[in-house]
Amino acid sequence: MDITEIITDLVFQLAVIIFTARIFGKLASRVGIPSVLGELVSGIIIGPFALGGIALPGFPHGLFGVSESLAGAVSPELYAFAQIASIILLFASGLETDLSLFIKYSVSGGIIGIGGVVISFFFGAACAYFILPVLGIHCPSLFDVKCLFLGIMSTATSVGITARILSDKKRMDSPEGVTILAAAVFDDVLGIVLLAVVMGIVSALGTGKALSGGAIGIIALKAFGIWLLATALFILLSKKIARFVRFFGGATDFSIAALGVAFLLAGFFEKEHIAMIIGAYTTGLALSGTDIAPVIQEKIHSLYKFFVPIFFAVTGMSVDVTKLFSQNVLICGGIYTLFAVLSKLLGCGLPALGLGFNIKGGFRIGAGMIPRGEVALIIAGIGLTAKDAAGLPIVNQDLFGVVILMTLVTTLVAPSILNVSLSIKGRGTKKEIEDTESQMFEWDFNNQELTHLVMDFLHRDLRAEGFYVQMMNITDGICTARRGDTAISLREEGTKLVIETESKDMGFVKGELYETILRLEKSMKSLSALKNTEALQYGFACPENRLTNSMTRYLNKNCISCELKGNTKDEILEEMVTLLSQSGNVQNRQQVISALKEREAAGSTGLEKGIAIPHTKTNGVTETVVAIGIKKDGVNFEAMDGNPSRIFVMLVAPIDGTNPLMRAMAAFSGALMREEVRSALLQAKNADEIVEILKDSKKM
Repeated sequence: MDITEIITDLVFQLAVIIFTARIFGKLASRVGIPSVLGELVSGIIIGPFALGGIALPGFPHGLFGVSESLAGAVSPELYAFAQIASIILLFASGLETDLSLFIKYSVSGGIIGIGGVVISFFFGAACAYFILPVLGIHCPSLFDVKCLFLGIMSTATSVGITARILSDKKRMDSPEGVTILAAAVFDDVLGIVLLAVVMGIVSALGTGKALSGGAIGIIALKAFGIWLLATALFILLSKKIARFVRFFGGATDFSIAALGVAFLLAGFFEKEHIAMIIGAYTTGLALSGTDIAPVIQEKIHSLYKFFVPIFFAVTGMSVDVTKLFSQNVLICGGIYTLFAVLSKLLGCGLPALGLGFNIKGGFRIGAGMIPRGEVALIIAGIGLTAKDAAGLPIVNQDLFGVVILMTLVTTLVAPSILNVSLSIKGRGTKKEIEDTESQMFEWDFNNQELTHLVMDFLHRDLRAEGFYVQMMNITDGICTARRGDTAISLREEGTKLVIETESKDMGFVKGELYETILRLEKSMKSLSALKNTEALQYGFACPENRLTNSMTRYLNKNCISCELKGNTKDEILEEMVTLLSQSGNVQNRQQVISALKEREAAGSTGLEKGIAIPHTKTNGVTETVVAIGIKKDGVNFEAMDGNPSRIFVMLVAPIDGTNPLMRAMAAFSGALMREEVRSALLQAKNADEIVEILKDSKKM
């Protein structure tokens, strides 16, 4: 096969993976489980051991035929994509690590994290020692590299699910919530250290030499030393690294440069026979304490969304379904999963009892540490390609199936266990704890658009103060601002602006908000002094307006009437909203009517020549809706020319999201300014004719 054929196959494979991973990821999210599991399952289904192995035209061995390469069941090209994705994933995980939280709760979080890692590693390795013979795998001792690998995979904790549940239950800032997040950081770091040590041992075994206990100890110290030195050096130089990457330009450019640094350290670690992902995580961890960390997270988000689902799908493709559901794999997977759950409950829960938590608190902390996920899958993937002293994969298909089952089950059962633990009444600490470290302040502007405007002003002002402002969720209006050790959370809740920060920074934030409001008020006074707005309003009444598809895109025959009954402005508005409701996109009728009347009070939407275009933005609708009504006798709509309005086009769009309301208004007004269009509409007998007239207006 020549290079062109290889690349062509890869393009087809990536296309299929991109779509199936996203479809299954969305399906998983809809049923309340992490999208990563959906992406993993998608890979299993389309993989070479399932649908991907079916012969197709142009693909005699299937689109994802089983590969006999060093990459395992998948092609080297797909494996390379997965490795790049794993670097991006671990770099992002490092960036998300709260280094200050790690230091601040280093005692309680460290003890619980170490307890969870030690017990999980021992339980996992011991369990492997007993189940490996059942799978027909020779295991001479508890320190066999296969046992060590299963021990490491048992230590990894994925707290994404836990964080979501704690947030939903408003327990993120509780003693248990803070401790779980801090302990999870130690879990990640210690898991990375253990992986570095084991990979050093694997590299030494690859030479074919037998290793004594002392030799293993030296290798472990070397691997740990390299990791510790690199981590300490990068953290100490983090601000200089941040200044270096800024040299490459704006936010997007320096974010890509930061990712380049992660690739550089990842390559160095691999050259030292330590997994690449450790170097990527170390880079992210070092930069997490800098003020550019949120910006990098935002800018590499698109890369993350593209590559990471490919990684999980490719991981799933490595699963041999014929062995996954074999009796021995299911039995061993069940035992390994049980040990994985118990190890976190005991390893994290018991140390918590000596740190001021009661049994309820210890149970909650242990339950929160149960889910495994991304790191466990990455380590399993490394084991598939790493070779032992005999030249065989450390993790064969049977063991890989055991790990996949453990990851799936712990991720699925953890939410139920955690919900049960949180539903138990009573505090989780032995003594009442009052947390006064952070404050929350909210201000109600009584107008959602004004809240949007103030938020935009604050973004600009905070950037001027040297803050990096990151929109966490544009749709929900959530953002964070960070400069040095000052972190501010801002979010919109309807007409309210909610600000959360440490108490020592709240004075600055309130002062900033006060100055913003004063400056905005001054701008509003200047704006109100401009009385000659008719020229702007008449701008819509122009037959030369661009007749875009926005005009016909939202037309719905159910929302059109040729015989409006209302005889007053308010009656017409009510009747038109009734027409809008026929679209099925009006979720709060009264909210829509109130918003329309508020807009009319600010200035009539009656134009000239018998046209009126009442419009507004409100979250009383789920998407942009249009209604058209004809009142041949006309109604006084306070039009610009003083004449009755006879043709009504009502447009209502949601406040949030992308909704081209103004473009649609301009298109409708441009069409209606034409005499032939108005005459045809007034003579129309039904909704079908009105739709055709408007569609043909571009040709008139």
